[in-house]
Amino acid sequence: MKTPHFFVTCAALAAWVSSLAAALPTVRWDAKIVQGENYELAFPFEVTGDGDAVAGSFFNGEIPVSSTGGSLKDNQLQLEFAHYGNTLKATLENGVLKGSYGNEQRGFKPFEARPQVAPAPNPPQIGGVWTIPTESEKGEKAWSLIVRQEGGKVFAAINRIDGDTGSIDGIWTGERFALQKFDGARGYTLDITPAADGSLALALRSSATRPASKLTALRPEVATSRGLPPPNDPLNHLRIKNPDEPFRFSFPDLNGKIVSNDDPRFQGKVVVIAVGGSWCPNCHDEAPFLKEIYAKYRALGLEVVSFSFEEAAQLPEAKRLRAYIKKYDLNFTYLLGGDRKEVNAKLPQVENLNVWPASFVLGRDGRVRATHAGFAAPATGELHQELRRDFIATIEKLLAESAPKVTVSL
Repeated sequence: MKTPHFFVTCAALAAWVSSLAAALPTVRWDAKIVQGENYELAFPFEVTGDGDAVAGSFFNGEIPVSSTGGSLKDNQLQLEFAHYGNTLKATLENGVLKGSYGNEQRGFKPFEARPQVAPAPNPPQIGGVWTIPTESEKGEKAWSLIVRQEGGKVFAAINRIDGDTGSIDGIWTGERFALQKFDGARGYTLDITPAADGSLALALRSSATRPASKLTALRPEVATSRGLPPPNDPLNHLRIKNPDEPFRFSFPDLNGKIVSNDDPRFQGKVVVIAVGGSWCPNCHDEAPFLKEIYAKYRALGLEVVSFSFEEAAQLPEAKRLRAYIKKYDLNFTYLLGGDRKEVNAKLPQVENLNVWPASFVLGRDGRVRATHAGFAAPATGELHQELRRDFIATIEKLLAESAPKVTVSL
């Protein structure tokens, strides 16, 4: 029987605990990482197993984001999240897990976890889709807020042109919904307070160095009645300067071999190009979908190639990218595009390339036939299903086209 998601008392935990190994499989935890002064990220956390078979998980909604290795020995817990390049170390002290999370390059942050607590009674109902009017540096006029509610428990995601925040989860406190998220890479705190006029007052924070953003969420029909624009269309954000030209690229693979658009493996094929990086949380969300479509359509003439743009320190050995590929069991082509700051210089045929990930679908003639900005993951509900339908329909349409005839001059 699965342990309830949100309530185990400290007294019950104390009765069970004789060692860390005994406690960890028994309970899900409310964990937090101290990011800076007056800023903590709180999130659910779970550990299973023992010895060298121990595994830990952060959560993206109900989807576990699990460690790639670890150990539990002599009350010392160590978990490796190699696909993020991070390590968690903790011990049990008086029923509380205490330790650190991070890496040598960017530093370690204090980590703490306690048994989860229950929501307050009589929560207001806020489930459904909302529109958040905003002005972003990427030209957006609105975001979408998607809320799934189970009593006093809420799962929310904010979808932007890059993609979504992942599921930010929390409970009704009696005054507001206090939501938090950390999945190993991205972290948010989100307070949602229902207003008397039917709107929602939001306080969203994702950084220890900046204060919370104060936002308002409206039902879409209310936003429309006020003349507010809808969220940006991910199908029309990216632009190709000359769509009549073939899409050109030339980057090394992880073995240093240069691979270009002229490579025989791409000739006469429908090619999905995914621009991203192992540092990018939305790229982690996208990876299983790319794996899925490659497995389904490869035999029909589909190729998938990812251009990975990384931080400069990651480029020489690409350790994190290799761990990322292993974590998601990806078997399509991966190329090292270079430093993430060089993406526009390395892909000069694209305009407005300011999102991660960015996708381009090439027809059998090598020209870009469709683009997609960002990736709306399962946390966005219908938006994710719509993305799947549109992307798959585009691929199937292009696969149905005949390969161009090649004329050979003698």
